[in-house]
Amino acid sequence: MSINKVAVVGIGTMGSQIGIVCARGGFQTTLVDLSEELIKKGFGAITSFLNGQVKKGKMKKEEMDKILSLIKTTTDLGKGLGDVDLVIEAVFEKMDVKKELFKKMDGICPEKTILGSNTSTLSITEMGAVTTRPTKCIGIHFLIPAALTPLVELVHGLETSDETHQKVADFLKTCGKEIVTVKDSPGFVINRLYLPMVNEAFYVLGSSLASAEDIDRCCVRGLNFP
Repeated sequence: MSINKVAVVGIGTMGSQIGIVCARGGFQTTLVDLSEELIKKGFGAITSFLNGQVKKGKMKKEEMDKILSLIKTTTDLGKGLGDVDLVIEAVFEKMDVKKELFKKMDGICPEKTILGSNTSTLSITEMGAVTTRPTKCIGIHFLIPAALTPLVELVHGLETSDETHQKVADFLKTCGKEIVTVKDSPGFVINRLYLPMVNEAFYVLGSSLASAEDIDRCCVRGLNFP
């Protein structure tokens, strides 16, 4: 069975962007958060981003309207996850918070549902271990801003099945994303490549080898960083 209905739990900076990615891919998308205030803020971020894309000529208004028509919101976790094929959590980057949520999602979601985490550093294996479906738990690490960045890290826990991987890979490709498949380890791959460069930049600054502005220019103009 392929993925058709998706839910995103936590619609802050990352969750709202992930919601755009899912709906833009043509998937029915339910956004779930704790309060109407958070829902309003997250949905406002979505409409603001899409309006900006339309004004810049990067998206037609008809496409924006189609995306918004595919998005629903709720504060009821049971209602939001009751009939989805994939759920992606994008809550605080704390293991105890994510494990508690994985337990709840496991108890609510149908047996078919894949449980995904947008974690950038934490163990998918550990999250999956608190569920009855570790073979259907996988890391789906979108990068900021998710709606514009083409690459996604697909993280295999120790028990993640090949079937789960393939379904999520197909889903992401339909959403227009490129994927890299990595094994579960602290920081995965992208952050392990990126953070040493950040640390080195601070070391250069702390050693008074160059100003912050010139270090930034070296990265942007010399190394072609965005």
